[in-house]
Amino acid sequence: MISIRIEKLTKRFGAITALHDLDLTIEPGELFFLLGPSGCGKTTLLRSLAGFYIPEAGHIYFGDEDVTKLEPHKRNTGMMFQSYALWPHMTVAENVAFGLEERKVSKPEIKRRVGEALESVRMSPYADRKPNQMSGGQQQRVALARALVIRPRCLLLDEPLSNLDAKLRLEMRTEIRRVCKEFKLTTVYVTHDQKEALSISDRMAILESGHILQVGTPREVYKRPRKKTVANFIGETDFIPGKLAGLNGNMATVETAIGRFDGVLGDESRTPVIGQEVTLSIRPECWELSRDRNVERNSVRGKIGAFVYLGEVAQYELIVRDTTLKVFERNPRFVDGATRGEIFAAVEPEDVVVLLD
Repeated sequence: MISIRIEKLTKRFGAITALHDLDLTIEPGELFFLLGPSGCGKTTLLRSLAGFYIPEAGHIYFGDEDVTKLEPHKRNTGMMFQSYALWPHMTVAENVAFGLEERKVSKPEIKRRVGEALESVRMSPYADRKPNQMSGGQQQRVALARALVIRPRCLLLDEPLSNLDAKLRLEMRTEIRRVCKEFKLTTVYVTHDQKEALSISDRMAILESGHILQVGTPREVYKRPRKKTVANFIGETDFIPGKLAGLNGNMATVETAIGRFDGVLGDESRTPVIGQEVTLSIRPECWELSRDRNVERNSVRGKIGAFVYLGEVAQYELIVRDTTLKVFERNPRFVDGATRGEIFAAVEPEDVVVLLD
């Protein structure tokens, strides 16, 4: 296992700066995700790690080795792309063996390692088939075996599941995590799919316009976004504008048009001032609905407008004065006739995140 360390990395394409002075450390054996909207720089960063792009400034280290300007084939990385990139005229075994043949590995060793790689992704029975004789999920497993067979120092995945249907994506998420942990591979995974990242990553980085906005575990990023952009990108949330009315350590009191809320600062490294304009981020599932008001703060009164009943959960629009909130209720009670009349919604302070930008 190796660590990956990125120091002050900058990459430009003409007048466009795709990566701005990035610093990032990925721990040995970590399954690390790069997320963000299209054009945020996540694929540029991955291709810089692979050696396909040479940065204008900064350094990339694999362990203690500076690989910033090292040619791709000398970095010993395994890579999977959006397209499976399998040779259609070759069998599964021949596709997997290709990288070893290029490295002049002996034939007996190739046979042994190809067998091990196919076994690890549960594709041994398909060794003699051609790619067009297999499903998308099976082809993706072959692509994974091909990346693993060279025994890479790290594995780089560029939206590897984007071409699969929903059911196969779920299956392959688990499979990729199993294989990465079994082989103790340091893995960098690019995706725009939040659910993929939340479900299988060890840590993740959210990028925007070539900058890293936040790095953390899935729970840290989801529960404690530091910026409005992060909160908006990961999951759904209600944004409520307000002004800071009080501050006690990392706890803040905010006055809004729909009431007073106590919450926690999203970015504890920054200290706001009383009277400063802020934004509250509250996840829809954090609201608790009731016919009776239990507390004054962190509680609003409104009426349910449109709603969607999904069995185990209902998604409501709660209209509070001139504000419409998204509220999710598990084991729904306030549906059909029960939606009439006033409803109170309350939220715990730890679920109210105060954002400065």
